[in-house]
Amino acid sequence: MSAATTRSRTPDRLCAEAVDLARSAAEEAAAPGVVGEHAGLVSEGDRVVTHFFECKEMGYRGWRWAVTVARASRAKIVTLDEVVLLPGPDALLAPEWVPWSERLRPGDMGPGDLLPTDAEDLRLEPGYTGEDEPLPNSPVSHDMAELVEAEDAEVTGGVPANLPLVPSRGSIAAVAEELGMRRARVLSRYGLHTAADRWEEGFGAKTAMAQAAPAACVSCGFLVPIGGSLGQAFGVCANEFAPADGRMVSLTYGCGGHSEAAVMPKPPRPAPPRLDETRVDPFPLRPAPDSGSVPMGSEDVESEADLGHS
Repeated sequence: MSAATTRSRTPDRLCAEAVDLARSAAEEAAAPGVVGEHAGLVSEGDRVVTHFFECKEMGYRGWRWAVTVARASRAKIVTLDEVVLLPGPDALLAPEWVPWSERLRPGDMGPGDLLPTDAEDLRLEPGYTGEDEPLPNSPVSHDMAELVEAEDAEVTGGVPANLPLVPSRGSIAAVAEELGMRRARVLSRYGLHTAADRWEEGFGAKTAMAQAAPAACVSCGFLVPIGGSLGQAFGVCANEFAPADGRMVSLTYGCGGHSEAAVMPKPPRPAPPRLDETRVDPFPLRPAPDSGSVPMGSEDVESEADLGHS
């Protein structure tokens, strides 16, 4: 070990004794009453010492006021270098800063919020490529240019050699527009896998609801199938009483609202009433001739009188 290293680790005596100078400097930089007891010192180099004082400021638990003093060679006067507030070994520190794109969670977006996507987002890929590329049989295409160079030929002037660009009718963009492929980017294979993993975690076979379900969604009548490659493993729940109503669920997911889990029997038909109140009994307005107690041949009975009684 060299003599210079030994001197740098040994605090200078005059600088180490300048505690009052360091305290006054810390109290001048800090608010009144926030500079605590002397918490030690450390040698920063030849005739350079840093004094530490406890910090009593609210919210700065474990922080220390660091006051650095120094002395010139062969000088007897100690001078002040700097005063800073530094965290100690047990200081209360703010958490590490995380970019907003990594802090964002599902449900954080509100009305009017915009969520930009990275131009190189791995979840997306171009919907179609070659928008500015000429057709393979075009005189300005790369294939034709390589063929001309290989055959040591020359493209003579005139039509169509003077065409600067491929006609828009045969461009990839025009074909994509005609086929309805207006999206500049679509889901990539990575984007499909991340979405499938996310849906499987929320409404998949390993959830507690699916473990207790009587059957899987693949046999449920409320499952709405979807197209594409994701339709082989997922569908949309259309049961308004199910916990996953309107959500993308795995075909292996299930709940108690399965359409065939508990089919209710038809209600029993009620027995016919003992008194039929729906049948109408006919009652004649005039009595029958033989319904009275007096015979029809009696002289006391007026044959022509319709009295309605015997």
